[in-house]
Amino acid sequence: MTDYGKPFTEAGLGNWFRDRCDEAGLPQCTAHGLKKAGATIAAETGATTRQLMAMFDWASPTTAEVHTRAAAAQKRLAGEAMFLISLEFGAPTDGC
Repeated sequence: MTDYGKPFTEAGLGNWFRDRCDEAGLPQCTAHGLKKAGATIAAETGATTRQLMAMFDWASPTTAEVHTRAAAAQKRLAGEAMFLISLEFGAPTDGC
């Protein structure tokens, strides 16, 4: 609720959140960034597109996929490829 007892508009809530982040010394944080981070975490832990739509009030499956596909896929691919790094084969010999 606003200081006037009214529900926030979407833009108004974003502006309010921006002010709180600035007050906390976190100028890099945004409401959108927090929502995207939450969606990415949910996607990485197995949330379906429909679940993401429900959780984050998205009307389109495309929105859910745009916000999560790249980050979740990147993390999954990195995890799957970690076994390719071997300290026994191809390790630098100069002490690094």
